[in-house]
Amino acid sequence: MTALSTEPAPAPPRRELPPSMVERMTLIMDAFTGRSTRLTLEDVARRTHLPRSTAHRILDQLVQLSWLDHTSFGYRLGKRALGLGGRDGSHGEIREAAAPLLHELQIRTGMVVHLAVLDGSEVFYLDKVGGRFALSVPSRVGGRAPAHCTALGKAILAWLEPEQVDALISGPISRLTNRTIGDIGTLHQELNRIRQRRGLAFERGECFPQIACVAAAIRGHEGPVASISLVGESRTPLEKVAPLVVDAARQAALALFPGLETSRRSRGATRTPDRTWSAETMNQMLAVGQDGDWL
Repeated sequence: MTALSTEPAPAPPRRELPPSMVERMTLIMDAFTGRSTRLTLEDVARRTHLPRSTAHRILDQLVQLSWLDHTSFGYRLGKRALGLGGRDGSHGEIREAAAPLLHELQIRTGMVVHLAVLDGSEVFYLDKVGGRFALSVPSRVGGRAPAHCTALGKAILAWLEPEQVDALISGPISRLTNRTIGDIGTLHQELNRIRQRRGLAFERGECFPQIACVAAAIRGHEGPVASISLVGESRTPLEKVAPLVVDAARQAALALFPGLETSRRSRGATRTPDRTWSAETMNQMLAVGQDGDWL
């Protein structure tokens, strides 16, 4: 009869950590398999085989450098990883998805069309399409403007958490014209009106005098990634073209995020009418903002 061995089973070989910080950071970034992937600290440690404490330390550094965002639901790719930082021009995917829609908007309306992303407290212009009137609009591709006084910026800010807005628009708010929103409380009221208007943001003379804009955000699975606006003279009847902006933003979102509409329907979200909005529906939506400066 063979005696039972009392020796402990050999421990599995210890996995060696990648020797450099760059390799460890790369392991973590590679764990995010898609632009909408959300991972907890435990998820990251398991996928990378890094010690939890090491993963946590590197995640904190990546958040500080804007490669990742940390939300109540976990970590996700940040604006640098998504090419939304506005510093290196790496916005090809968004521009490609929106380009035909911008040109169609310009042809149908004759107005100037903008595409922008949020970069901190500013909007960064990715594209500008327009005819002769474009020369009268003091914006340029690669330029910036304060988010709180542009329809483009307000359209994006409206879909962020209030705490995120407070963090982005911190300190005194600059007023570019006498119509610019000048305090954070009024800004939050305006963002609430935008949400009640199904995301339509308006601006008349808040950023540039004698110019009016209407914008809607391009929204993905996790929130807004950019916005599209139509720009005209200050008295332009924006309510007539507003549905076209919403439709263009929705189409751009579907091009960027395949399966987005199916995902929204599965969560019980209803499709926002666009081209079929009646005059009565539009009037009801605009009445929500009847106390706003943009009217």
